[in-house]
Amino acid sequence: MPSRARDRFNQSLRDLEQAEDSMRAGRHEWACFAAQQAAEKAVKALHLHMGQEAWGHIVARLLRELPETIPVPDRLVEQGRVLDNFYIPARYPNSHPQGAPFEHYGPLQSEEAIRYASEIIEFVRVQMA
Repeated sequence: MPSRARDRFNQSLRDLEQAEDSMRAGRHEWACFAAQQAAEKAVKALHLHMGQEAWGHIVARLLRELPETIPVPDRLVEQGRVLDNFYIPARYPNSHPQGAPFEHYGPLQSEEAIRYASEIIEFVRVQMA
């Protein structure tokens, strides 16, 4: 069976575009979630590229579980930890003490999320080249 790593990576790029579109539209909660998804799919693409399966949605853990032959900068793991905070709370009202998710996210969060996802995607791009 052929590797689906490139398909997963290409979808990560599309998810990053969605994050940017959502940010421009003022849907910052969706921008944050889409950025998390973009980073997650990119790192899973790298796992597939290296011939291993990756499970779960925690970007920081997925980065740490890459083979030792791929040195992952600590900074990227920390960026993954930030993105991991957008996986559930950006979508579900009961993730916050009160208020809908859109009330808890703004340009500061979405810009940071997109920047971090972009850096993780670029790291993956270089590793898969």
